[in-house]
Amino acid sequence: MLKVLAGAMAVVLSAGPAAAADLAFATGAEQQAAIAGGQATSKSLTEMYLDRIARIDRAGPTLNSVIALNPDALKTATRHDDERAAHHAHGPLHGLAILVKDNIETADPMATTAGSLALKDNVAGRDAPLIARLRQAGVVILGKTNLSEWANFRSTRSISGWSGIGGLVRNPYALDRSACGSSSGSGAAVAAGLAWAAIGTETDGSVTCPAAMNGIVGLKPTVGLVSRTHIVPISASQDTAGPMARTVADAAALLTAMAGSDPADPATAEADAHRTDFLAGLDAGSLKGARLGYVRSMTERSPKTEAVFDKALETLKAAGAVLVEVKLPDETPVDKAEDVVLHAEFKAGIDAYLASTAPDKVKTRTLDDLIAFNAATPRETVLFGQEIFEEAAKAPALTDPAYKTALETGRRLAGPEGIDKVLAEANVEALVLPSGGPASVVDPVNGSRWLGSPSTWPAVAGYPHLTVPMGYVSGLPVGLSFIGPKWSDGRLLSLGYAFEQAAPARLAPAFPPTVSGRPEYEAAYAPAP
Repeated sequence: MLKVLAGAMAVVLSAGPAAAADLAFATGAEQQAAIAGGQATSKSLTEMYLDRIARIDRAGPTLNSVIALNPDALKTATRHDDERAAHHAHGPLHGLAILVKDNIETADPMATTAGSLALKDNVAGRDAPLIARLRQAGVVILGKTNLSEWANFRSTRSISGWSGIGGLVRNPYALDRSACGSSSGSGAAVAAGLAWAAIGTETDGSVTCPAAMNGIVGLKPTVGLVSRTHIVPISASQDTAGPMARTVADAAALLTAMAGSDPADPATAEADAHRTDFLAGLDAGSLKGARLGYVRSMTERSPKTEAVFDKALETLKAAGAVLVEVKLPDETPVDKAEDVVLHAEFKAGIDAYLASTAPDKVKTRTLDDLIAFNAATPRETVLFGQEIFEEAAKAPALTDPAYKTALETGRRLAGPEGIDKVLAEANVEALVLPSGGPASVVDPVNGSRWLGSPSTWPAVAGYPHLTVPMGYVSGLPVGLSFIGPKWSDGRLLSLGYAFEQAAPARLAPAFPPTVSGRPEYEAAYAPAP
């Protein structure tokens, strides 16, 4: 069930066809039921989302979550309606409207910019293989989402969710708070009901953090389950795209369509062997008897998050899970190895990507060109610099022993000697812990406060990481992370699905300007009577 808050009004959506006014927040199954029952069409759903984008993203709260609209969206939706009328529907995604992070290429007449003015004319005219798979499944691509520029790999002092082209993505649960990143727009747009679902990408935390801070579901799949071809890269060893949706079932349906091997991406060689119907594999009873290791280290920086986590543990236990407290090793050596790897892989990857673009549309052909472009473009450096770019330009080649050692060390410490060892020693199948603290205030002067995240372990290991809404701290969402071994994506989704069914209903945002305006805080700020 989904509780939708709009000002003081609350509506509960139950199973079955959703009322027309509630379709923006309806699940995929509810939208399909509405279409089958004559309450909606793919075209009317697309029109509804385009209208909401105009009223909520471009005006009103002005979330800045959508960086570009697809001029072909309505035409595609109409074609899908015609296919349905001819009994040629493609499955559970047929006719549903999604948004795509703007570092993923599509063949639509939209540029793929990574948020940078250097790529503002990069109309690729080609679909990333994962987009081709989604089209085959019948989705409508509404447009592209804003993001942390260059997927938050430009500056050590960056503001998460800001890009030179799209500006700052605002968190719909408090407009002065961070939407996290780098898939900021995907998280905020889905939370605000601007699309049925969205696609994000992650190198380290870029799906799971914005999903958690915007109160939605996000999965960073096992690296190699989803193709990375024609996605603006950071890291060949860590990059992956992932689904972002309001429910686990919708994320599972998206992953089913996205997953699969790609001859152009060697990392996906085993994907077809592990591809399955992730939606059909969901089991509301999967927590019964499941042994889970819970980690408290992430709650130490946020006592209010710890209280929500305690309730989540009670929910897991009540659903039949066996809980074992575990501790992760010191992350410092993993962080150090990752730093070397990401700088080296970015330099090689971005040069290769830029070389694949059309020279008449993209004048910056190398990382050095991008550094020069940013230095000469005041808009790009108005809030922060490009320290990471400058360091990456000096990074070793991928043939350098220092890089190779760091890659092997990071993978070993995070995987076999990290997650795998903790799971084996405690005899548990997955780890559960908070996905991080609630969203911090965006502060361009002193920098935003960071309450930590467990994302680095699965990111460096290449293992799956799922976040599911866990509850709220002063109205701000916090997520519960499920982390498992390589190729455990389906099992994590099922465990997350079972938790979701027992957890408190998700609250849709009301777009308050600040958390400080909540009645309990206003009363506390006033003098004592």
